[in-house]
Amino acid sequence: MRILMVGAGLSGAVIGRKLAEAGHDITVVDARAHVAGNCHTERDSATGVMVHVYGPHIFHTDDEEVWNYVTGFETFKAYKNRVKTTSKGQVFSLPINLHTINQFYGKTMRPDEARDFISEVADTSIEDPQTFEEQALRFVGPDLYEAFFKGYTMKQWGMHPSELPASILKRLPVRFNYDDNYFFHKFQGMPENGYTAMVERILDHPRISVHLNTAFERAEKDQWDHVFYSGPLDGWFDYALGRLGYRTLDFERFTYEGDYQGCAVMNYGEEDVPYTRITEHKHFSPWESHDGSVLYREFSRACTADDIPYYPIRQVREKALLADYVARAEKETGVTFVGRLGTYRYLDMDVTIREALDTADAFLAQGQDTPAFVKAPL
Repeated sequence: MRILMVGAGLSGAVIGRKLAEAGHDITVVDARAHVAGNCHTERDSATGVMVHVYGPHIFHTDDEEVWNYVTGFETFKAYKNRVKTTSKGQVFSLPINLHTINQFYGKTMRPDEARDFISEVADTSIEDPQTFEEQALRFVGPDLYEAFFKGYTMKQWGMHPSELPASILKRLPVRFNYDDNYFFHKFQGMPENGYTAMVERILDHPRISVHLNTAFERAEKDQWDHVFYSGPLDGWFDYALGRLGYRTLDFERFTYEGDYQGCAVMNYGEEDVPYTRITEHKHFSPWESHDGSVLYREFSRACTADDIPYYPIRQVREKALLADYVARAEKETGVTFVGRLGTYRYLDMDVTIREALDTADAFLAQGQDTPAFVKAPL
């Protein structure tokens, strides 16, 4: 078949590669000048630093098949995400661990002592947390919530934590040991030559043609036997029912000669600091050595029509609008909606790849009867 991938990010690349290997002819279009979507990386010409152009992406997964997939296209180097945060004039480790607790409270507690202490300061009267704020108060108490979660969350989401669902913080990481590795996953790493090089290799197949700086128009759909669409779900319908809500990011790029902050990610949890974090990109490639440094200050705000959408809000209003768009999408034929934008869900890279592999399998089994959503957005 002649199949179109709208978007040259992870979803389009992975689905396209698997279908090309099965003998289909794949055309990939992307409105941007590069592949890899928001995980695009490129070397800074002045410093040589590998820069995560749309903000840092750290690969972590427990899915061994997905890990084997990405390492088949790129060498991954060991990398542990160790986040720091500045609060009340001090630097602390995140996620909250035994060092964080002892430093914050000026104590030298052992694990069992710290566990009992947190149980005492936590608001155990909240039996079934419904909001982000209740979830944080229930598990760490007001002091740690105020220092590390409240201000950061207000800046990131543009609303008070009492307005956000508890699910955003449903697995609040609190460790009663000195483990400061941000993720729990078995496989963690960074691509030695960046994500763009990896995606370029995935797309490097004789049955795949890639066209960058190429916008897709829905009127073109019937030129193809099937379309896999990783653009915004509401955009497919020309936003006829209104726009789904997203948060976007503004990056204030600056350089420094030397080591600016000594770590890859420094959060700023206090509300009066306008940015959420500073990322220093050379620390995402610790196997390299660079004198100069490239850094981003990140500012979160509401996404407008001209912005790059990053985080789907998925509050009550958005979910209602999403349901209406899903109902329309399920009546479409010859198109399958995929990825973060196509299904209006926040997806880590490993989940994106897993769903792309599963979607390709579904198409190989069902052909043009493949539904609009292999993974339901609701």
